[in-house]
Amino acid sequence: MPLDQFVTIRYGFEEAVLGRRNGTGAITVRADVADEAEGPDVGQQIEPAMLALGKTLPPGYRIETGGTLEAVAKSQASLAVVVPLMALVIVSLLMLQMRAFKSAARVLISAPLGLVGVVASLLLFQQPFGFVAILGVTALAGIIMRNSVILVELIERFIETTNDPRRAIIEAAVRRLRPIVLTAAATILAMVPLTQAVFWRPMAVAMMGGVAVATLLTLVFEPAIYAAWFGVSRQSQPARRTSALRDPALFAKTQLMED
Repeated sequence: MPLDQFVTIRYGFEEAVLGRRNGTGAITVRADVADEAEGPDVGQQIEPAMLALGKTLPPGYRIETGGTLEAVAKSQASLAVVVPLMALVIVSLLMLQMRAFKSAARVLISAPLGLVGVVASLLLFQQPFGFVAILGVTALAGIIMRNSVILVELIERFIETTNDPRRAIIEAAVRRLRPIVLTAAATILAMVPLTQAVFWRPMAVAMMGGVAVATLLTLVFEPAIYAAWFGVSRQSQPARRTSALRDPALFAKTQLMED
């Protein structure tokens, strides 16, 4: 059978490489962004224009977004699946540590304190609240709850030795001031090099601002919440006059526990 009965032969140019995406022929358009911008942010800004353009295409043609924006969307979807399990594990660990639901709930209340510093720092340095910043906020919540657990544990130990809730709250906040502040300073300084990286800058800025503000709020907010939770007032009187600061034996026991 002659070949010209089945095909039409003509000379012309042909693509050397045929691109495909998920098994379908595709043309990929790539572009670089400026140093002060990020791919996901630029993708979100041009997405409305791409959707409008996609409506004008012939049947069988469509526009899909790939690259960093697509990767961020997949990461956020996978993170949303893990968040409920993570919250359940955190609550369970706090229950085991605090041995009471009320105490665990009191510690969980302190977790959102970091958002005050996160929002302020992101606005100040004009950084987006994207997936990387969300990772920083998640880590920040763990740091805040750890500080709260340490502070609450010390308050309860002081109450056992002094039997004076008001004095125990004050002394625990004063004694944990230096360790918590130094730990927060170390965390902030460790984030400074990441501020020079375009990809990690939002996370570093979010954690730096969140840790700085949340540390100060934890030392003030957590003792106040503890006092309000258990009805401790200025008129609270100890059942006995023995104080861990005045009794050398009790002071040594409390100091050893704290160390």
